[in-house]
Amino acid sequence: MVKERIVVKIGSSSLTNENGEINHHKLEDHVHAIAALRKKRHDVILVSSGAVAAGFKRLGYASRPVSLKGRQAAAAVGQSLLIQTYLEKLNTYNVTAALLLMTRSDFSNRERYQNAFATISELLDRGILPIINENDTVSVDELTFGDNDMLSALVSGFVHADRLIILTDINGIYDGNPKTNPNAQKLHYLENITDSMIQAADENGSKVGTGGMKSKLIAARTALSLGVPVFVGQGQGKSKLLDVLKGEGDGTYIANPELHWINTKKQWIGLHSKSSGKIYVDQGAEEAIRFHSKSLLSAGIFKVKGTFEAGDVVEVLSKNGLLGKGQVKCSSSELKAWLENRNKEDGKPALKVIRGDHWVDLTIQREGIVDEQSTVKERSTVEG
Repeated sequence: MVKERIVVKIGSSSLTNENGEINHHKLEDHVHAIAALRKKRHDVILVSSGAVAAGFKRLGYASRPVSLKGRQAAAAVGQSLLIQTYLEKLNTYNVTAALLLMTRSDFSNRERYQNAFATISELLDRGILPIINENDTVSVDELTFGDNDMLSALVSGFVHADRLIILTDINGIYDGNPKTNPNAQKLHYLENITDSMIQAADENGSKVGTGGMKSKLIAARTALSLGVPVFVGQGQGKSKLLDVLKGEGDGTYIANPELHWINTKKQWIGLHSKSSGKIYVDQGAEEAIRFHSKSLLSAGIFKVKGTFEAGDVVEVLSKNGLLGKGQVKCSSSELKAWLENRNKEDGKPALKVIRGDHWVDLTIQREGIVDEQSTVKERSTVEG
């Protein structure tokens, strides 16, 4: 079996009982399966929910708290309980684990993004199991991932994983809700996640979790757009994750052979960076950057909004809407000055505004297709 880098996401419903307490039998089962993966020399990154679910009972709540302060307090109690339990179970297999708590700002801030990549890479190189969870204790709405399904998708792209395994309490994706529709048919293999599938999915999660099948479909589409195949399903026993690798998992496999990894820098530009301005381009410039891998020159720009400096990220738009995002080589003042004077100074050379390797086509991302020219399969550097 070829060595793979695998992100495993375990949801609250797969870790706890209906009362919100850690289910030791479930957790031991997951730890056994992770240890079996590592024994086969695979790199494993675990994205684990369960902190809020594990903690709210200790605070006297009858069910998962809905207030921000209640969730944060439950996470503060539950995270220590959860990681302590993981460490005890993993120690049986001589596995050392490291806990990483992340928020959206760890992805949007370029320096913290690079540091997180370097930390996870070092842990894997040292044979340590990274356990990642959202930092619910300090997160507020604008800093959250929404649920750990999306966090696992972003992490899988971030570390250039060979696959993402999302374990849940339903054995795959159906064309209806199998809990309420006895005629719902299981979808064993998918190449794409469509808008209609997401719109039709049930948004409700379990009583102890935040995600439902809709969140898993959105996460799967995100991972797929980053070139990472996905498995969504359930399983029991020590071999359940190895079964997934052999194509024998109890769930749905989602993969598209046309998709390839996107280098880490382009992931940051396209998914995580904050835009400092907007640039509007004509049809010729749109075709050059989208279909011919060329740099965006000032000659193809007709309007600039916002204030930005060289190195900032901006949105690029045409008359049809958003095309993508790119890291600029010049400031907004330089670009505006060039545009104001271009008719006065014939022959003045155009400015190179966005290099082709600093550009991410978001229309391609939305369609779930990644341009091969913009992708690499390198794990050795943050810059790809």
